[in-house]
Amino acid sequence: MTTMTPARYRVADRADETGDTVTLALEPVDAPLPAFRPGQFAMLYAFGVGEIPISVSGRYGADGLLHTVRTVGATSGALCRAEPGTTLGVRGPFGRGWALPAPDGADVVVVAGGLGLAPLRPAVRHAKAHRDRYRSVTVLIGARTPADLLYPAEYDEWRSAGVGVHTIVDRAAAGWTGRVGVVTALFDQLRVHPAETVAYVCGPEVMMRFVARDLARLGVPPGRLWLSLERNMHCGIGHCGHCQLGPLLLCRDGPVVAFDTAGPLLSTREL
Repeated sequence: MTTMTPARYRVADRADETGDTVTLALEPVDAPLPAFRPGQFAMLYAFGVGEIPISVSGRYGADGLLHTVRTVGATSGALCRAEPGTTLGVRGPFGRGWALPAPDGADVVVVAGGLGLAPLRPAVRHAKAHRDRYRSVTVLIGARTPADLLYPAEYDEWRSAGVGVHTIVDRAAAGWTGRVGVVTALFDQLRVHPAETVAYVCGPEVMMRFVARDLARLGVPPGRLWLSLERNMHCGIGHCGHCQLGPLLLCRDGPVVAFDTAGPLLSTREL
């Protein structure tokens, strides 16, 4: 099977995460695809509708995949409506993932905005599993509203493993006692040695620009500050050029790119 031929995966389970977002648990119908690394993505194909890039948000069993999908267009809507038993097509793994493991003794900072927590969750789980290797692990999560926070049932599990978890929302709701504002407001929770910090960031591009800028101002080296970038990916193998960003083809050279490379390119608008 080539990287252009979808492998058949069956929806084994699904979980509603928010009002417009679901997590699909997929199991291979035939031979499984090669193992995915945290931060890589797959092309998910809804038969008869279309194909879109979706980051891997975790493993399901021995050979399965977890994908968290938000309803935006026709293909994502079809994926979000897929019930257990539905067969989907999957191509991958594609791209460069998170720079893991971080160096021993590093302060690990994860900053997520909205759906950006989905590709970061495998990195958080990796840091949690290897917590004793790092000086600190801190996860900062921003969302539009409390109802839009992804995977809230996991936060206490992460905290119990020595991971600092802090949340903030753009707009409060009844019963919300947490913080309100932008995710960079949570930087007052950081207790890190900036020069020894490794940061992983994913979310809306405007949010990532401000997060990366402010972390760099704190002293985090741009080469240790990793962003997951998104452009209009089609082929997944660097042939079609739809995802070009300056000299990069993000499906091949990304989606994870260090800020010292990505920073000068982030003013380039998507075509």
